[in-house]
Amino acid sequence: MERHGFGQTHEVTNQAPPLADYNLFASDAALSAAVDRAGAQWHREALLRHGAALTTPETLALAELANRHTPELVTHSPRGERIDALEFHPAWHELLALLRREGLQALPFSDPRSGAMAARCAGYFMHAQIESGSLCPVTMTFASIPVLQREPALFDALREQLYTREHDPRDVPLTRKRSALIGMGMTEKQGGSDVRSNQTRAHALDGAGGRGGAYRLVGHKWFFSAPQCDAHLVLARTDTHEGLSCFFVPRFAPDGSKNTVQIQRLKDKLGNRSNASSEVEFLDAYGVMIGDEGRGVPTIIEMANYTRLDCVIGSAALMRAALVQAIHHARHRSAFGRHLAEQPLMRNVLADLALESEAATVLFMRLARAFEESADASSASSAGRAWRRIVTPAAKYWVCKRALEFTGEAMEVWGGNGYVETGPMARFFREAPVNSIWEGSGNVMCLDVLRAMEREPQAAQALFAAWQELARAHPALGAALARLAATLNGPAEQREASARRIAQQIVLIAQATLLVQHAPAEVADAFIATRLADGCGESGRVYGTLPATFDHAAIVERAFAA
Repeated sequence: MERHGFGQTHEVTNQAPPLADYNLFASDAALSAAVDRAGAQWHREALLRHGAALTTPETLALAELANRHTPELVTHSPRGERIDALEFHPAWHELLALLRREGLQALPFSDPRSGAMAARCAGYFMHAQIESGSLCPVTMTFASIPVLQREPALFDALREQLYTREHDPRDVPLTRKRSALIGMGMTEKQGGSDVRSNQTRAHALDGAGGRGGAYRLVGHKWFFSAPQCDAHLVLARTDTHEGLSCFFVPRFAPDGSKNTVQIQRLKDKLGNRSNASSEVEFLDAYGVMIGDEGRGVPTIIEMANYTRLDCVIGSAALMRAALVQAIHHARHRSAFGRHLAEQPLMRNVLADLALESEAATVLFMRLARAFEESADASSASSAGRAWRRIVTPAAKYWVCKRALEFTGEAMEVWGGNGYVETGPMARFFREAPVNSIWEGSGNVMCLDVLRAMEREPQAAQALFAAWQELARAHPALGAALARLAATLNGPAEQREASARRIAQQIVLIAQATLLVQHAPAEVADAFIATRLADGCGESGRVYGTLPATFDHAAIVERAFAA
């Protein structure tokens, strides 16, 4: 009688090996070319080093550990003192240390040379392919810098801690920290995206109040990210102005005691699980007004503009990560006598996903350039302003939406292996919705696109004129522009009802023009034919419906060379 040892009833075959030890930067032709176009060649060596470090088995394990061992709130010390401490797995802090080492919380501000924004966005994009939650406090810190720079005294006190490439995880007053992280708190229970319904009050401590004045805040925030940050930018109403004002609220009060921002609980979220999000109450919490009284929304919107760009990058990164995993799996998994990647229908699916991923990549890198150009308002072109002010919210809407369908399709390539938590695909899928919701839902973004076009008609016209010039050689692209113009020239009520269609078409046209300029003709032509030709791009579509006339294998090979 044959006997079998434990686990030896069969030989394990036809399983794809774990994807590790490849270079995120070197293997991404679209990203590498975009970095060069942006004038960031000086950062290539750092990107190559970072791209290799992120895919070591050790770093990949950090991502898994940080999401499996989620943060915990410790409200009281053993003696019964209220401390509201956050406990993270050590993997979380190692991921934060990686991000700080690359300067991704401040690079364009700490090293403001040509191409710095693109260099930072490329590094952020690569990290987001490995782990998303650790990016939240880094994004908010990055986005807070241009707001804080307008408060010279406050910024001078924080500059070194914001710019340093060291991660300091200690929960101590800012005066004792080597580095700082900044969060934000806008959302309240009764309002959600409608922050103008906020009810948190701010009472001046010195009687005069106003910009730079000290206040005590009373109220709550329904989403407060991330509570372990060293300070937050918060919206509240003063006693002397009906409009909302913006406040810098440190984690510790000036006397060294824990500021009275009491954490009620941590959110139990679908994804983004490594990161702590919370509900808090302000019990006479100390804060300092930044910006003019009553102008809190415009003050903090400057921060939101940057965080929205990071939402686009983060969603594009989830697409890229899922695509690479799907291609890798298809090249190693066999069914019906051939590798999946050799089968025509699977090649169609992978090629279609590759088109979507490259289009998202060239788009966020173009937006990075627009943000860098707009830093110098005197030299920013009208078209450049349009890319930042009009295309950014449209991209935030469309790319973040597409990530949901994209990660689901890539998961299906893996089959049952993709649906279980032992691989990365389930985490990518759970992560995908957050960028669509955070910093303005889809409808908010699309309405913002319309407002931007109404407020800056010259910028919109300059952008459309540039696109029309590029569309001369592409009839389908030209026809799509004509349809968009007809919609925009319709009645105002119809424009609002069509805001999602308008934003979608703006992004698809933007992506098509970028691919025409910077991608192989095969890629640009396939994108235009399937996203902008008659009957395409007007509503949802499934992946894997490319015409058979395109070279699907070549598109897949360009996306991720074997």
